[in-house]
Amino acid sequence: MLRGTIREFLPDHDVYVTDWRNTRDVPICSGEFHFDDYVDYLIEFLEMLGPDTHAIAVCQPCVPLMVATSLMSAKNNPATPTSMTLMGGPIDTRINPTEVNDYASGKDLEWFESNVICEVPEQFEGHGQLVYPGFVQLSGFMSMNLDTHVQKHFKFFGDLVKGDGENAEAHRKFYNEYLAVMDLPAHYYLDTIRKVFLEHKLPNGTLQYRGHRIDLSSITNTAIMTIEGELDDITGRGQTAAALDLCTKLRKTKKVHFEQEGVGHYGIFNGRRYRESIAPKIKGFINKYEPRKVRVA
Repeated sequence: MLRGTIREFLPDHDVYVTDWRNTRDVPICSGEFHFDDYVDYLIEFLEMLGPDTHAIAVCQPCVPLMVATSLMSAKNNPATPTSMTLMGGPIDTRINPTEVNDYASGKDLEWFESNVICEVPEQFEGHGQLVYPGFVQLSGFMSMNLDTHVQKHFKFFGDLVKGDGENAEAHRKFYNEYLAVMDLPAHYYLDTIRKVFLEHKLPNGTLQYRGHRIDLSSITNTAIMTIEGELDDITGRGQTAAALDLCTKLRKTKKVHFEQEGVGHYGIFNGRRYRESIAPKIKGFINKYEPRKVRVA
């Protein structure tokens, strides 16, 4: 789904992308994967790329990226990202909660453990792994906007009947990407549900990484840009922008917020308005700090 996001940076940036294996293909002997492990990987990736790296996070990775940047800033790590762009991330889901937020916050953690976590079956390399299956994720997201999806498929059928190949192909392309989901590690998913959606630990100032409390005031040099969509029904307006207020010791001149009118969650990082409006603004923000590398989380 990030193909379009990445494509816009390739002509004029060095782009490095984190690549994740589908959990169903990871042998159980590789161990569990938790929220703190995600933070570890982000720090390792940034240290591998070195100074003057600019990080871009789309949706859920916004939270672990903020944690990683805070930890690196506190230690004056030279690989601390020069800037980070947070796109449609659930930094504070108490603000303008969406149906997705209500779904998550309306249940306790035990409900998720009992109802959406499955064990990978024997025919896969990762058999025995506990996962939040891709098909469950997809059915949840589809059901929240079922009428919209049904109307899009009726339109697709009409375009085929009229011989409108261009619109029909655009529909196919969108759903080929929309339906491309992976199984998530269960422990990472449950950690995220608890810390981000149930207990709001980052905005509350109670989030811990390996037993140590995260202090976002340690972020004093990394410039931050937050991006939201006016019609985002997954990450509500204001949830991502909350990151700017949480970094209390970062100068206002290093804080930028942009809201794109007329787009939903997907449109923040893909599509015409992303290409024509959002991507140029991100590039301008990055170029202000003389970038050499961009990493997409």
